[in-house]
Amino acid sequence: MSTRYTLGNFELSVFTDGTYLNDGGAMFGVVPKVMWEKKARADELNRIVLACNSLLIRDGKHTVLVETGIGPKLSEKRRNIYHNTPQLPDNLRAGGVDPAEIDVVINTHLHFDHCGWNTYIENGQVKPTFPNARYYVQAGEVEHGHQQLERDHVSYITENYDPLIASGQMTLLRGDSEIVPGISVRIYPGHTRDMQAVLVRSGGKTACYISDLIPMLSHLDVVWVMGYDLFPLETIDNRKKFYAEALRENWLVAFTHEPFTPLAFLEENDKGKVIAHPIGEVAPAASRR
Repeated sequence: MSTRYTLGNFELSVFTDGTYLNDGGAMFGVVPKVMWEKKARADELNRIVLACNSLLIRDGKHTVLVETGIGPKLSEKRRNIYHNTPQLPDNLRAGGVDPAEIDVVINTHLHFDHCGWNTYIENGQVKPTFPNARYYVQAGEVEHGHQQLERDHVSYITENYDPLIASGQMTLLRGDSEIVPGISVRIYPGHTRDMQAVLVRSGGKTACYISDLIPMLSHLDVVWVMGYDLFPLETIDNRKKFYAEALRENWLVAFTHEPFTPLAFLEENDKGKVIAHPIGEVAPAASRR
């Protein structure tokens, strides 16, 4: 567990499935390296470090986990590419959370680095990592994954979700929905057509797990979108919509791939740029009023 925050009646905790390496050019799309390398240092193979951050949300009634990292099912070839070490269940246990305690799992979308610990394989059988949980994802995301399109089929590993659908353990949503009181999902198209963010509201405050709409602090600039985004112009448009609401209401934001600052408040500086204040720093002006 790297970070904890109390938001009204909810306790928010960030757990990690570790880090992995990914191509910096792919992470920043058309942004020139001479610009993005000032914010994300690359190694000799042009790779940068990404985290797999999951958000645990508890209120004494529900234990909700947002995202499940890369998990244990990558091939040896892909493990050698990404250099990841699956560790989310161990990190949960180290933080005093048994996977059996979790009663809700929310996947923002179904790329392999966001839902890998949904399941694991034991003796050739696919089993749920969180046996007592109800899983939630958008139906459109499943439908897209099943198409296995040339553009992004490598991002989808069906063992992460098809067995849960077949067993009835995964609920397929169609649009914005409340999952449990105070926790809801909202679709922000761009990265994929049906990617959803998770909103937590309590005591007049809001936190948002924004997922790959803004994967890292390095992507706070509205136009710094990923090469992985299927609809980059929609990413830009939805970032603007997100900032309009999040800045006005001083949302706490959870970042899915940020390795150093997984939770932060945002504000607009005097140059009109969105900047982050990690929790524990001086709060942005909106929260001091």
